[in-house]
Amino acid sequence: MPGEAIYDKSTKQHINVARLKKANEKFEIDIDPDLAMAFKQGAAIDIHQVLKAPLIFKDVKKGEAASEKVMQSVFKTTDPLEVAKIIIKEGEIQLTTEYREKKREEKKKRILDIIHRNGVDPKTHLPHPITRLELAFEQAKVHIDDNKRAEDQVMDVLSRLRPILPLKFEMKEIAIKIPPDYAAKSYSLLHGFGKILNEEWQRDGSLVIVMEMPGGLEQDFYDKLNNFTHGNNETKLLKVK
Repeated sequence: MPGEAIYDKSTKQHINVARLKKANEKFEIDIDPDLAMAFKQGAAIDIHQVLKAPLIFKDVKKGEAASEKVMQSVFKTTDPLEVAKIIIKEGEIQLTTEYREKKREEKKKRILDIIHRNGVDPKTHLPHPITRLELAFEQAKVHIDDNKRAEDQVMDVLSRLRPILPLKFEMKEIAIKIPPDYAAKSYSLLHGFGKILNEEWQRDGSLVIVMEMPGGLEQDFYDKLNNFTHGNNETKLLKVK
């Protein structure tokens, strides 16, 4: 679990640090928080990009370097890049308050975007404007969990919003016919909006499909499809689930 970052009085800045206590010794590195978190989670990132400086500290705040003798004893190497990898993978990442607030706001926007795209008003079957969702979010005093992905918090947030705003996640089944000039090239667009349930290629090269998508994406889908085909398509809503 990420901890709080430290404050460097000399530069008057908070520093994002990765810290590891091993063999009764403490090792610290000055890091880029986004890249360090991604590296810790297994992303293929060059360790040079993660580090603000290729140095291993006993205390970053004091600028006190770690002993090479101690590093050799603990890590069996004095290579700061190799040691840094171990510190990030096995240690704790200390994050600044500013960084935490930034990531919390990003998660909030992601959660609201998911609800906006997938949720509709049960009476109108239309998505609520994002501004209305944001207002309900504030009214419900929803707490964002720093340690959970945005996707894993959607249903909990949804339950908090429903007493304030009528919301339903519904799926729509839509039939689409795309003329030959655009049929083959439309696949990536179609797959980006939902699940294709059935498809038929006509003799003239046109494509007829039935697909299922979240209700909140319907209008966005029509807009994108019309733009892609210059309006040369046919659609029909078959079913609301």
